[in-house]
Amino acid sequence: MTEARLRTSGNPETVLRQLFDAAVASALPASCVAAHLPDIPRGRTVIVGAGKAAAAMARAVEDVWSGPVSGLVIVPYGHGVSCRHVQVVEASHPVLDEAGLKATETLIGHLEGLAADDLVLCLLSGGASALLAAPVQGVTLADKQAVTRALLRSGATIAEINCVRKHLSAVKGGRLARLAAPARVVTLALSDVPDDDPSTIGSGPTVPDPTTREAALTILERDVPEIPDVIRDHLLDPASETPKPDPDHPPDVRIIATPAKAIAAAADLARILGYEPLVLGSDLEGEAAVVAQDHAVLVRAILAGDGLISPPCALLSGGETTVKVRGSGRGGRNGEFLLALAIALDGAPGVHALAADTDGIDGSDDNAGAVIGPDVLDAAARLGMSAFERLADNDAYGFFTRVGGLIVTGPTRTNVNDFRAILIDRPDVSSQDPA
Repeated sequence: MTEARLRTSGNPETVLRQLFDAAVASALPASCVAAHLPDIPRGRTVIVGAGKAAAAMARAVEDVWSGPVSGLVIVPYGHGVSCRHVQVVEASHPVLDEAGLKATETLIGHLEGLAADDLVLCLLSGGASALLAAPVQGVTLADKQAVTRALLRSGATIAEINCVRKHLSAVKGGRLARLAAPARVVTLALSDVPDDDPSTIGSGPTVPDPTTREAALTILERDVPEIPDVIRDHLLDPASETPKPDPDHPPDVRIIATPAKAIAAAADLARILGYEPLVLGSDLEGEAAVVAQDHAVLVRAILAGDGLISPPCALLSGGETTVKVRGSGRGGRNGEFLLALAIALDGAPGVHALAADTDGIDGSDDNAGAVIGPDVLDAAARLGMSAFERLADNDAYGFFTRVGGLIVTGPTRTNVNDFRAILIDRPDVSSQDPA
């Protein structure tokens, strides 16, 4: 047993938070932007972008860029960072608003009149799809807001939601790159999507789109009870199709941080702290409660000595689960995952878990996620609260507000998707936890 292991064995929640912090630190723009920048052009450099990390990315560029720059980036409310030359505008996420609409119009203005010697540096991160708000002609802001809300509640995957967004936008799905022509376009992106697909990150404003308008309409017909007629008519028109990939002219997209790298950083730290890591994947999808049940099965196998690894160990995973909203409670997918996991584990000894979004916001609430230990259901029972009822009402936030365990970081100004860690310890070790 290492010295580090001896220091941390009495407080699994501290270890979990250290692992989460390591994952977030690996994706901070200040540490990963500079190495991926292109050469300074002979002409102008215009920075545009959107997402939870966009302002921090712009600041990181300014800190090392020796030539003049100008431009605009759009971030969610509360995610701004002071920049010297690039304008930072805050707007709504995950549902677009009027501020995003006006900011996108101004952003498009920065792309006018560019020449072949100019460089457009596009900075993208999670959240960009909602913040770059430029509905196609005839589709109103209210139309897109209604569709976005319905899709978010439906349990649709991020790729499906962004397929729809791309076909209803004047800038997504490769259309922003067309607006920048003939300037060179280089995109730096923090990936928050499975497989780090550039056409899905931020709905791919600078990347030709492999999805189709027919697919977008199919998704809407499945998940949106009342599709506005103007949107249906638009998608039935062949002119609504997005630019398609051209193998002879691939876009210059540089993925500078990924969920896999974040999980790897946490795994390295887990080893130092004395927990053998088992990485379950960095791109897991599916209903949060179902994914939790799958994790619980593996945990029980390990506790029974039938697993792929033995305690003390750390199960690590990333990706983006979904929640099909059926109740009226509050809570994001990470809270839902943990609440379902707690129920499935039913107080299994020596098991503690954390699930949190690396952007610091679980869904649309003010917490990144939460942590649980073996006694969480007992704590709820003492408060007269049913974990089953809270889960049925999609009220993980309310549950953890009362029993404790919410993780509140504020905006981290990065985003490489969700982070989950389950520590499986020997029961005699976990029992050392302070009361």
